Amino acid sequence: KSFLQKHRHAWVFLYGFIYLPWFFYLEKHVTTDFHIIHTSLDEKIPFLEIFIIPYGLWFVFIAVTVGYFLFSQIRLIFINFQPFLCIGMTIFFDIFNIYPNGQILRPTTFEHDNIFVDLVKQLYRADTPTNIFPSLHVYNSIGACIAIMHSQRLKEYRWIQYASLVLGGLIILSTMFLKQHSVIDVVAPVQWL
Repeated sequence: KSFLQKHRHAWVFLYGFIYLPWFFYLEKHVTTDFHIIHTSLDEKIPFLEIFIIPYGLWFVFIAVTVGYFLFSQIRLIFINFQPFLCIGMTIFFDIFNIYPNGQILRPTTFEHDNIFVDLVKQLYRADTPTNIFPSLHVYNSIGACIAIMHSQRLKEYRWIQYASLVLGGLIILSTMFLKQHSVIDVVAPVQWL
């Protein structure tokens, strides 16, 4: 009871009850009839399986950032950061509903046979190449970086702020190097901010 009183602002996690069913609905229903997102620049970007590392770290990065702001008493940042994520994801899901989209960038064969390629294959099996424009990975990474950079408490630990920018940048690049997103998907969230 005291935890709930102390962290009343955690109600925003109820958004998960909207987000998850909506996400899985889109993953199951936007599979064949969608607009293909593609630019000539996408063809020039090489596939680099090593970028599965920062791509996977996105989940940790977002969870740790949200958790930090929830438990660190920085209510103002959490109250701003969490709605930023929820509102952005809602707008993006609305776009996916109105404008079903996807890509055909993924390689069908791989030059190497290593653990990173194996992880990419698992990613491809778990995540369809649809609902990509605009990129949630990019938007949420930028949101996390903004929250960390605006944290007064974290200004005492500049290395954390700079490390978050580096990780955020690598995550954004990973979406293109793993052929998960087109350049257009990556640029769109940046322009809206």
